Amino acid sequence: METLLKPAIDYGREGFPVSEVIAFEMESNYRGMEELPGFAETYMPNGHTPRKGEVFKNPNLSDTYEKIAKEGRDSFYKGDIARIIDTYMKKHGGFLSYEDLASHTSNWVEPVSTNYRGYDIWELPPNGQGTAALQMLNILEGYDIASMGFGSTEYLHVLTEAKKLAYEDRAKFYSDPEFNKIPLEELLSKEYAAKRRALIDPQQAANSYPAGDMEIESGNTTYLTVADKDGNMVSLIQSIYSEFASGMVPDGLGFVLQNRGGMFNVQDRNHANALEPGKRPFHTIIPAFITKDGKPYVSFGLMGGSVQPQGHAQIVVNLVDFGMNLQEAGDAPRMRHSGSSQPTGSVMTNGGTLNLESGFEPEVFRELRKRGHRISFAVGIYGGYQAIGVDLENKVYSGASESRKDGQAAGY
Repeated sequence: METLLKPAIDYGREGFPVSEVIAFEMESNYRGMEELPGFAETYMPNGHTPRKGEVFKNPNLSDTYEKIAKEGRDSFYKGDIARIIDTYMKKHGGFLSYEDLASHTSNWVEPVSTNYRGYDIWELPPNGQGTAALQMLNILEGYDIASMGFGSTEYLHVLTEAKKLAYEDRAKFYSDPEFNKIPLEELLSKEYAAKRRALIDPQQAANSYPAGDMEIESGNTTYLTVADKDGNMVSLIQSIYSEFASGMVPDGLGFVLQNRGGMFNVQDRNHANALEPGKRPFHTIIPAFITKDGKPYVSFGLMGGSVQPQGHAQIVVNLVDFGMNLQEAGDAPRMRHSGSSQPTGSVMTNGGTLNLESGFEPEVFRELRKRGHRISFAVGIYGGYQAIGVDLENKVYSGASESRKDGQAAGY
């Protein structure tokens, strides 16, 4: 751990020049956080958030990392760091306790998958939302997407309707599986996808869709992927949720506490995602893999909250149906449908909004409006994609990182 954390420790002490997108997002989202305890001292050292090119330092975070490097995971969950968090929370009316941290455990889970035209797409199961990407692909597989053409009215229409259908199930079923028996096998079956596909009107956008009628029993994101010389690949994503999460910085530790608890449903106590002690909320973050004939093909992710499943589906379709290479699949203009029903309790009744990035043809906008889609042209909401592809025959990796974020692809 001392070796692994040394670069981060050095950056915290010596600083690093803040990149353009990060500087813009920090400046756009800090308002209202200035008065929160510890925030300004950590993220506004000169009276403002770091600007593009300014060198930002966080020595308190370096101290935290050094303690973890020397003392191990228990220094965070059971040691001084946990005690500082406990004291801070009690002081400011929070509920996270030392006992919560000390009793925390992580768990290995089996990924879920579906086969899309010969490619196996792998996602993490609930309490995450990766299943929605697989449900979308199952629905889309029933159409001749390639003949529709990228950016066509027909493709964007069925893509949007498939998203709406999958997200209705996402709102109803996706939750902590330790508290609920989630019908994953049925949700991911091709037979179920055919039933859902039959609900799509090829000429008219739907204002609402029903979720699946199966019983359920009670019971600010960073993506990276890395591959090594031995063929091991990792697809990893982590998030503090909102741009500055809770905005609460425990004394001297140099990091904000996340606010993922905001994804619980607090309106319906009987909902699968209702707030309960010891329960994990619905999560949006989803790393992914693609394999072909049981062998590695692509490790990828696309951060951006609820855009992720619809972004994953678009990446897969770009690679498989439209024959794009790894970089093109991310650079191609994207759609993002918003306004679907949510696991937090809101319900779609007006069809939501189809946001289209620049790059689609104007006549497509007109045709989509004729089919009942509400079109918008929002900027900066289409996620951030990165990927590593592997050519097993030539033993070569390829990397991709799109321009919507401050990422990069690098080989050594």
